[in-house]
Amino acid sequence: MKKIILASQSPRRKQLLEWAEIPFEVVVKETDETFPGGLKPDETAIYIARQKALAVQSIVNADSIILAADTIVVLKGRIIGKPKDRKEAMNILSDLSGQKHVVITGVVIKKGEREISFADSTDVYFHELRPGQIEFYIDKYKPYDKAGAYAIQEWIGVTGIKSVVGDFYNVMGLPVSHVVKELENFDV
Repeated sequence: MKKIILASQSPRRKQLLEWAEIPFEVVVKETDETFPGGLKPDETAIYIARQKALAVQSIVNADSIILAADTIVVLKGRIIGKPKDRKEAMNILSDLSGQKHVVITGVVIKKGEREISFADSTDVYFHELRPGQIEFYIDKYKPYDKAGAYAIQEWIGVTGIKSVVGDFYNVMGLPVSHVVKELENFDV
């Protein structure tokens, strides 16, 4: 497989590509992650991923294959982003407690004018979380850079998640098997 450019600083996405043995380099450019109103959640994730891909495309070789992704959490139709502080993280995890939510990762693979985009969804069910558990997790793991204020591969995921329906790695930030198939079809 040819080397690709990962338009993300996410250590989780880097790790997943390494596990899949996809050669890559990381190139990022500051990107506005706001989105127009009226988009469905999967369209929102793809829109933000596309903005990341376009930003990086403007600073790399035109023949580069760029992989960009954005992960969002949706609870009862409401998109939940990254918490800005401890209080917001507490509120988000309290809302997720005992509930089902959907994790959607939008992916854009781009080379020149050619683009493949898709979104994968995974249902995640949390056990009821006690306030002390939520406080412990936030204070120890500081999940301020994570959609939904948690990472499935950390303590809260190991102890607080009842079940996952769909791609586990999608919840980590990249539906790797789907990405690999699309890259193979993309002439990599």
